[in-house]
Amino acid sequence: MDLPRIFTIRESSHRIHNPLTADKLATLGDSLRLAPGTRALDLASGSGEMLCTWARDHKITGTGVDISTVFTEQARARAAELGVADRVDFIHGDAVGHVTDQPVDLAACVGATWIGNGVAGTIELLDRSLRPGGLMLIGEPYWRRTPPDEQTAKACHATAIADYRELPDLIGQFQDLGYDVVEMTLADQDSWDRYAAAQWLNMRRWLDRNPDDELAPEVREGLTTEPAGYARSTREYLGWGVFALMKR
Repeated sequence: MDLPRIFTIRESSHRIHNPLTADKLATLGDSLRLAPGTRALDLASGSGEMLCTWARDHKITGTGVDISTVFTEQARARAAELGVADRVDFIHGDAVGHVTDQPVDLAACVGATWIGNGVAGTIELLDRSLRPGGLMLIGEPYWRRTPPDEQTAKACHATAIADYRELPDLIGQFQDLGYDVVEMTLADQDSWDRYAAAQWLNMRRWLDRNPDDELAPEVREGLTTEPAGYARSTREYLGWGVFALMKR
């Protein structure tokens, strides 16, 4: 059980595996007014930056679950580095179907709603771990503006235009599912740049160290085509945000 190597190559230097900067992640934590002792669950927790920094800054406790052995070890190391290993723990495992034994105050899936086959299924999964009146965080792409054709949508790593909605329609989906949107933090083009461009440097440095690896041709192809494709498509059309929800 693990992520394909290509993902950990691309994001080897990333502490945040989505287009939020550290400042935006901190802003999100501040906006939620988290009380000390808040119990959190983070499904697909990546390298653990959200739980670790919020444990440091807001004195929360929590558990992260991620399928990547590399990211899970990075999360544990980050918890030790920040002195919060007694407040947060990280489990290597499949977040699909993961439910806590005891209800939590905050349940999150920030950028991996495939674990529930989409927004609705992920909300349903998180709700099974969330206490009544708790906060839910969903990180999800949306169209800044609808792409002109399916080819452009696929260049944004979607399978089709229908994969994502424009922002008002995404908020409407949350409302239709019975949730109030009570906060949101959105990526901007600069934070997208930081997320995407850092992958290119990771890829190049990996290639320089591993020219004969079996993945080298795939990494080389990505490094050759992705910067211009990103500037042409993803940067112009794809938005991303984290939305705080409370059940009605």
